[in-house]
Formats: sequence, C-alpha cells, structure tokens
Amino acid sequence: MKHLISLLFTLVIASASIYSVNMSYSIIPEPVKIRSMEGNFSLTTETTLLYKGLEEMNSVNFFRKYVLDFYGIELKIQKVKALTKKGNYIKFVLKKRASKEVEGAYTAGVAKNGVTLSAGTPEGLFYATQTLIQLLPPKSAFTEVKRAKAQAEKNGELFMTSPPFTAVLPVPCVAITDYPRFEYRGMHLDVVRHIYSVDYVKNYIDFLALHKMNYFHWHLTDDQGWRIESKKYPLLNSIGSWRDGTIIGIFPGTGVDSTRYGGFYTVEQIKDIIDYAAKRYITVVPEIDVPGHSMAIIASYPQFSTTPNIPKKPAITWGIFNRQNNVLAPSEEVFRFLEDVFNELMDIFPSKYIHIGADECSKRWWNRSPAVQDYIAKNNLVDGNGLQKYFAQRIAAVIKARGREFVGWDEMLEDGLVEGAVVMSWRDGKHGIEAAKQGHKAIMTPIEYSYFNVSQKKDEDTLCHKQWVLPVKKVYYCEPVPDSVSADIAKYIIGGQGCMWTEYFPNRYRLEWGIFPRMTALSEIYWSPKSKKNWNAFSVKLLDQFDRYDLWNVNYSNEFFESSGLKRK
Repeated sequence: MKHLISLLFTLVIASASIYSVNMSYSIIPEPVKIRSMEGNFSLTTETTLLYKGLEEMNSVNFFRKYVLDFYGIELKIQKVKALTKKGNYIKFVLKKRASKEVEGAYTAGVAKNGVTLSAGTPEGLFYATQTLIQLLPPKSAFTEVKRAKAQAEKNGELFMTSPPFTAVLPVPCVAITDYPRFEYRGMHLDVVRHIYSVDYVKNYIDFLALHKMNYFHWHLTDDQGWRIESKKYPLLNSIGSWRDGTIIGIFPGTGVDSTRYGGFYTVEQIKDIIDYAAKRYITVVPEIDVPGHSMAIIASYPQFSTTPNIPKKPAITWGIFNRQNNVLAPSEEVFRFLEDVFNELMDIFPSKYIHIGADECSKRWWNRSPAVQDYIAKNNLVDGNGLQKYFAQRIAAVIKARGREFVGWDEMLEDGLVEGAVVMSWRDGKHGIEAAKQGHKAIMTPIEYSYFNVSQKKDEDTLCHKQWVLPVKKVYYCEPVPDSVSADIAKYIIGGQGCMWTEYFPNRYRLEWGIFPRMTALSEIYWSPKSKKNWNAFSVKLLDQFDRYDLWNVNYSNEFFESSGLKRK
C-alpha cells in the first residue's frame, strides 16, 4: 500500500518535468519541409478545437479522443462560421485543393497563440492531425498513473484516488509542409493462421493511422481456414473455418496441440471494421487466396479438388503442401463458386483493389490429374502455367465487371500477366520492377525488407521464422525504386507494404513484437522523400517513438537498443 501511494505521488510530481520541457520535434515519417521556431504552444483544458463542417469532424474527434485517452485532458470543440478566433485554439481547416496538389498533402503551423492544420482534402487534414499528435510529449504521467491503478486493482490492492490532472502539454512551434511520396502505403495482416478479435483488428488499424498509412491488406483465406461469412456457401464457415489443431513449435513442429481452432468474421463485423478504417482514411483490401492455398475450400467442398474422393480437412500446419492436395480443379462448377464468393466479397468491401492470391500453387496436382490435363488440352492452355493464368483471367473478369482492379502475388509473372493485373512483389523488388516495365501497377513488399514474421537478431530466443534476420535498420534501408529505374517505369510502382503472417504469432503481445519498431521504419520509406532518409536522424527519433509505444501500451522488440548502443531517455 505504501509503495503504491509513493508511486502515485512520484508520478504526479513527475508530470511537471515530463510536460514542461522545451520540446524538440520527433515526427515519423519525416515531413517534406519543416521549420522550427522559438517557443511552444500550450495545450490545456482551455484549448478549443475549431472547425467549420462535418468533413473536419473525423480529425477533430480523433485528436480529441487521443488527448483524452492518453493525457487525461478533455478538450472543448466548437463549430464556427469563420475560423478567426483568438485565444488558445487549434483550427482544422479544409481549403480548396490546388490542381497539382498531391493527394494527402497538408500544412501544419504551430505558433505560441494557436495551431492551424490545413489541407485540401479530409484525408490530408487527418495526416496533419497525426503530425500534431507526434508533436505532443511522448510520455504521459496520466497514463502511467492510470495503468498503475489498474494493476493495483487487478492485484486486489488499494490505490489512492489520483488528484485531477491540470497538465499543460507543450507543443513546439513549427511550420510544416508535407505530402506522401507514394499513393499506396500499407500493412498486411494474416488472420487465418491465427485469428484476431474485431476490437484488436481496429487497434491494428489505429497503428496504421498513427503512421499515415492508408491501406490495410486483410488476408482472409488460406489452407488453415476461411474467415469470411459466406451466405451462399455455409460449409465454408461450419467446416472450412475450423482446424483440428495447430503444430507445436517451428515447422515441421514437435507435435500437435489438438485444440480445435478457428472462427470467422460475420458480414456485420466486417462492415463495422471497414467503416472504422474509412474514418481513418484507410482502405481495406480483402484477399481470397486461390487457386492454391485452398485446403479450407476443398475441405468444405471436396468436389472442387483434383482428388474429390480423398477426405480433406483445413490444415494444422504451414507451407506450400507439395505432399497434400490444396489446389482447386478447373470446372465450370468451380468457376461459378469463385464468381459467387468474389461477388459476395465485393458486396461487402468497397475497395477498388481485390486480392486474388495466385501464389504458391502446387501444379503437381494438376499434372497428376487426367481430368485436369484433359481440361488444359481442350482449352488450349498448354500447361499448368497456362491453367493458372486462366484461373486469374476468369476471376479478373468477375472483378472487372464490378469496376474493380485485381491484385495478385508476383508468381503471376511466371504465368503471363492478365490485362490490368496489379502485382504485389514479395519474393524481391525485381519482380515489381519487371511488372512496371510491362506497364502494370506494382506494390512492393519484398520479403527481405518487408516480412515482419522473422527474426530481428541472430539466435532469436522466441518463436518466429528464423531463415533470415530483419532488424529495423535493414527495413529502413529498403528502397522501392532504385536509381537505375527510369521515371517512365517508376510511375507504375505505386507504393508498398509490410506483411505480418501469423503462423507463430497467436496473440497481440507476439504480434506487436513483430511489427514494432519495423512498421515505423517502413512508414518513413513510403511517405518521406528519398532525400530525407537518414538513419542517424531516424535513430534519434526512434527514442521518442519507443516512449509512444509505451504510451499506447504496446509490445515491441528491443533489438534496436542492443544493436545501436543507444539508451532510453
């Protein structure tokens, strides 16, 4: 009890030193232009958030909630006809967008008497809001006290009621002009190998928003499960979404945990997540992975397999499954199924991009099937590569009929790209550049720099893929468009993303260890100008960012401190 009361007063007294220092800025991703000025703006309970219309409200509400949740300060909001108020204020301004202005551009001006955030689009205003959040102190006595109290209550211990917080948050005076380098800036999440709650998916989306990312690639189907409610094919949910167990340890494993595992997201839940993301100007890109990685499908509907008489179940392990048949067989019944499920998907998801997978298809099962070989011959498809391209063509026609664009992994290059294909380049950056040379949009996610389910240091003492090591410094040195690539080709490289595959990441604690701080480094790659990349400067900013991770109460890897020799402030 005495220890807890002492901790409380220590934290409250410490709030003065935490909040009163003359802050220097630490913004990730680095803005295009920033000019520091003398002094600070003081954010207090008297600060009023000013706005003119509904389009500004997303940013106003996001900022107000952030300050309340993490600093305990409840800000006033006021709708006004003209944004000319004097006093302690933060103005959220939507202006007419200039014809040549980059989508997402904004300006932020912090003066001693007030803050003005301005943009030509609501999206840009939201990014200005994220910059203002990063200008706030990265530590919060209010949050520390709140968590100490929660821990005491969890332990059944008494905790003295904290006095009201009257903190003043210093915001350094700066003038910022900023806009993103790439159109597509995203993160991926695999919810098949391990599923995450609706609430946590929303938390994950907030992580993207706080890093100025705008695409969430949601991997929803694979060999281990089907995670989307299907009205037309209910067996996908009653059978395909559940596996009998999960391997123990690193593949091939030391045994099997025989606990039944799975579940799926209802249409209502998915729409709720899409709406939540939209309020953060994030597009959700859904993925149904076919014609390989289809064990959950053929476990539900065995007639879609090349070996329909052999019983199958959703996989309990990981891999390409050369020893188990996990590919769809071509037939008009299968193509009707694909048309139906992709239309169901597009009825739910408004995204202009729809991901069809098209990766790691084990064509040996097609080669061993007389019926498939006969189908290839009758349709003049030559071989398995021709058949996989034919699958892509049939699905692409469904997607294009709805006015959307289809995305697939870079194996599509081996089969010959279907017109309009958007290539997600995962095996290396060269495949993305090759797609761009052919006049196709490319999204960079090279495994060497962008897969966050791997080790962050040698001899990593935790469960993860260990074939290679990806520390945060290596992520930061990723360059999606090398100098050797001409402007005519580079224009097709629309951006990139990080990938979080969850074979070895069953809970949020493990997941956050995988993405932080590597996702933070990735955000600067795809937002900031190439000329602004500076590892030493980024390293210093990361010190504040780790304090923000603590503020958000998220887990992270400490590899950066071990390798850099830098110490926490």
